[in-house]
Amino acid sequence: MRARLPLPVLAVVLVAYPGAAHAQQRGQGPQRVLMECGTHGDVEIICGTRSPEDLELAPDGKSVIVSQMGGLDSSARGEIALFDPAKKSFDKMTITAEPLKDWGDSACPGPLGDKLAPHGVSLSRRSGGATQLYVVNHGGRESIEMFEVKQAVGSLTLMWHGCVLAKNAYNDVAALPDGGFAATHPTSLGIKGNEIFSGQPSGIVARWAPGKGETELAGTKAGFPNGILASSDGRYLYYAAWTDREVHKYDLKAGIEIGVIKLDFMPDNLTWTKKRQILAAGVKGTQGDCPSGSGAPCIQGFGVAVIDPGKMRAKKVFDSQGKGALISGVSVALQVKDSIYIGSFQGNRLLRIRWKE
Repeated sequence: MRARLPLPVLAVVLVAYPGAAHAQQRGQGPQRVLMECGTHGDVEIICGTRSPEDLELAPDGKSVIVSQMGGLDSSARGEIALFDPAKKSFDKMTITAEPLKDWGDSACPGPLGDKLAPHGVSLSRRSGGATQLYVVNHGGRESIEMFEVKQAVGSLTLMWHGCVLAKNAYNDVAALPDGGFAATHPTSLGIKGNEIFSGQPSGIVARWAPGKGETELAGTKAGFPNGILASSDGRYLYYAAWTDREVHKYDLKAGIEIGVIKLDFMPDNLTWTKKRQILAAGVKGTQGDCPSGSGAPCIQGFGVAVIDPGKMRAKKVFDSQGKGALISGVSVALQVKDSIYIGSFQGNRLLRIRWKE
């Protein structure tokens, strides 16, 4: 994968192909083939999706909202899908539009239409009771798109209400009860290309508040800030520093970091479990060589861990070592009842593993 790309695109490339820098140095090599869909020991591979980069448990507690990320060029759009674990089916969610003044920024130019290219997503309740889905978008504009999740006959739909435009590309977002959000800017500090793996801070975490706009959160400069979560009361943030292999805890009220934990993989997105623990998932690195310059996916080892947000301690949930070529580009893990579903920023599949919290 070439590194000479505009920064907004480069940010997506580097998230999607973490082995790219090393692949260029090694040259071409054999590409391993992913295992077929179906059950393989204690892992089930469920196909039928496309680049399921982020996952959120739907309000019904049964289905899953899937951010099917678009490709790396502006013509390849993504979509928001609804996954039914019982039927193992993926259906595109219907989107309508009703602009509302109290959702987003007054400078928002209006609905996106069919240009949505989703990345990170965040589902939560607004203080007024509405269920909000905030979506990082790279299609047509860099923005946070704001939707309300509505119940329809036999399904769920999305109603667009507003947006916030961004100068620098976001990676993930955490919706806050006041209608605002916190979000990660992974490459806003000007670190380019392979330099993001140098150990230098490359981006920051920002907060956007209605009527106040966006401000950088002090003390959040880190190596590729990636996934982010907010506590239900909006007091605490938890964000992944991807290249640092860390998850940080931040007190929004005090404006300071109050905890950090190291992991043995590169944490991408973060999700809540039923017991309000945090699931983190991400790649460990490339297994073998990636074909240089081809844009083909590489098979990467990955890990999943559960984090106690109070004590900031982690426990291993799953490690791909010795399991075979299950999936490439792991980016998220989500608990649904007694299972964990694992998604990625590329490919056609989710993984399902059994897990009791």
